[in-house]
Amino acid sequence: MIRIRMIKALPFFILGGLSLVGGMSLPKKPSLPRADLVTLRLKFNFHGRIAFQASLGGERGIFVLTASGVRRLTDNTRPAEFPRWSPDGTCIAFSSKLEDRSQVFVMNADGSNPEQITEAEHDAVELAWFPDGKKIAYTEETRRGKVRSYKLWSIDLQTKKAERLVPEFPGSSALPEFSPSAPLLAFSGKKGVGWDIYLYDLDKKTLRSLTDSGHNCRARFSPDGTRIAYVSADADHKADIWVMNIDGSGKERLTARDETFEYFPAWSPDGKFIVFASDAQGKSDRGRWSLFLVKVSTKLVIPLFDSGTRDVFPDWK
Repeated sequence: MIRIRMIKALPFFILGGLSLVGGMSLPKKPSLPRADLVTLRLKFNFHGRIAFQASLGGERGIFVLTASGVRRLTDNTRPAEFPRWSPDGTCIAFSSKLEDRSQVFVMNADGSNPEQITEAEHDAVELAWFPDGKKIAYTEETRRGKVRSYKLWSIDLQTKKAERLVPEFPGSSALPEFSPSAPLLAFSGKKGVGWDIYLYDLDKKTLRSLTDSGHNCRARFSPDGTRIAYVSADADHKADIWVMNIDGSGKERLTARDETFEYFPAWSPDGKFIVFASDAQGKSDRGRWSLFLVKVSTKLVIPLFDSGTRDVFPDWK
């Protein structure tokens, strides 16, 4: 998970609960109160299904939110994180701890038949589906002492063949995202100090940067492929939700709530809203996160769901 620190000019990047700033792991998270799924209610009606990660019932798990309520899809035997809907909406890919490392799994939309996809040598974490649904891209995190590095990989769901993505990028690359309308891959990259958003043309094998301040991450394409939502600290050195055109022009801040940190944007299927997670302290592994919507045309922020724990990584289908 990516985060931008409050300290001026210092970017942050947290993925899988580990900080890349200084390479230090965060303190052990305290237990949060358990909630009864039956009693939880939406604060705003919406259409579709939102998969998200929460700590309801103890261990991190994958849940799905609909107009009728919330339901858990994974069991409580091991952590399940970073859910992403398949392009046709029939499956959900996610990352789960298996023995000593995280691997990518795929399950049916109702949580049945989970299948391990990767056999990565290092932690396989945040991921995205290729538009044709035949491959999954994922972030592989390598740890050498306190140093963390990140590389993008892809895996074919049929052959299970894994290949490096953007091997020519000279630094860490993470958090893949594919355009639904063009052969484009957006990702968060770090060449030196700080993270920025890059765009890679999969056909032409060309690369360009869309941001350059070192305070940007988590690109998500709009349903029509014309805009990108992302997280930036360029305005006030804390995380907010922004949008831009796919060439990097037209950057616009959507959330401007001084008291909160906003992360993990995902578009509604009609492109009118963006769902995101918000927290008053900006601490990814502890504290209380809840889900909000922002209407893109008006920048109106609307509370959506709050379990009382950590509601993060939403993905809307």
